[in-house]
Amino acid sequence: MRNRVRELRTDREMTQSELGDALGVSRQTINSIEGGRYLPSLPLALRIARLFGTDVEGIFEMEEADR
Repeated sequence: MRNRVRELRTDREMTQSELGDALGVSRQTINSIEGGRYLPSLPLALRIARLFGTDVEGIFEMEEADR
């Protein structure tokens, strides 16, 4: 699964720690999400989308191999 978390975070000039604090998770969790090593739970994905003012589909996208 691809995601735009890093792009959206850097556009807002936020660090991974700042984003983690805003979402109630660790910097390591943000790093793992951005690197595609961790898929967030639905509640966390919704919080990420809400924070960036978009919907979940605007951030997370299934890759062809995942479908």
